[in-house]
Amino acid sequence: MKVLYAIQGTGNGHLSRAQEIVPLINKYVDTTVLVSGNQSQIQTNFDINYQKTGLTFLSGKTGKIDLLRTVFKSHPIDFFNEIRTFPIKQFDLVITDFEPVSAWSALMHGVPCVEMSHQAAVIHPNAPKADSRNRIGEYILNHYCPTKEKIGFHFDQYGQHIHTPVIRQAIRTIDAKNLGHYTVYLPAYHDEVLRQFLKQFPVKWEVFSKFAKEKTTTDNVTFFPIDNESFTKSFSECEGVLCGAGFELPAEAMYLKKKLLVIPMKGQYEQQCNAVAAKNMGATMIDSLNLLHHRTINLWLSQGTYLHVDYQDRTESIVQKTLADFEFKQCKVRPTLDEKTTFEKLSVLKYLF
Repeated sequence: MKVLYAIQGTGNGHLSRAQEIVPLINKYVDTTVLVSGNQSQIQTNFDINYQKTGLTFLSGKTGKIDLLRTVFKSHPIDFFNEIRTFPIKQFDLVITDFEPVSAWSALMHGVPCVEMSHQAAVIHPNAPKADSRNRIGEYILNHYCPTKEKIGFHFDQYGQHIHTPVIRQAIRTIDAKNLGHYTVYLPAYHDEVLRQFLKQFPVKWEVFSKFAKEKTTTDNVTFFPIDNESFTKSFSECEGVLCGAGFELPAEAMYLKKKLLVIPMKGQYEQQCNAVAAKNMGATMIDSLNLLHHRTINLWLSQGTYLHVDYQDRTESIVQKTLADFEFKQCKVRPTLDEKTTFEKLSVLKYLF
């Protein structure tokens, strides 16, 4: 059986999870990897066979999506051509981690497709949601990756077919310590914004930044270029983690018994939902780097909870079941979409960004 595993390349979370999943899928079947988007700094432990542009959003420097840059960098015609011309029919099954080129191409050509992602769990009716409804965000989560079969990952098992996080073996086997510093990963904020804000709190901050070219220290704030080895070392030895409301990093912080403070990206509905879910697990949440939250941050630094969630390693059994279910059901070929209908649907989705 030939399987295409497709990964959303926005941020580091999807590729981080793929480090565990791809070798396991490849253990049982012939696996080809597609990545769309180029916003990740992760060095993979597997070959990437196809690199596509796909759809993505770009963050600004003050904690929110940069809509102007996102629109400027968007190429809907090119995206549609990627879908139309991708050789999807050579695969028996597509497993997509919220990757749109593979999912839409599979739908267009009638190839069986399963979504295995965090986003599949976020849209589940039982999963925690943001306090204020965001219809555009809901629409994107429901239509960005059009699949009927969905397997989700979340901080807790909120429903059927939702599993707890995939924790990397590098994290499961690490000798975690508490050396007193705080590790920061907030890629939606520029270094100078972070420096000016963090220096007001008298602890040692280790910030990993996509803007940093070399290690630099000013006052009590040290900036590092993003590097997996140095980040993992800082993360495993820190007292707490200050990060965006993504999924993989907060989950790993919970697993390693770290204090956790999350800041969801403005205008990013998924992160708004993740922040609520993390708060339910015991994390602290603020909505921005603002002095209005000075007291909350000080309380977190002095009295924050050291989280601990014992996430069991069930990744291989999930992979095995996904492949076995496909073979058992023989995944009937789904109805195809003609090119005109596909383009119309994608155009609506595209301009919601």
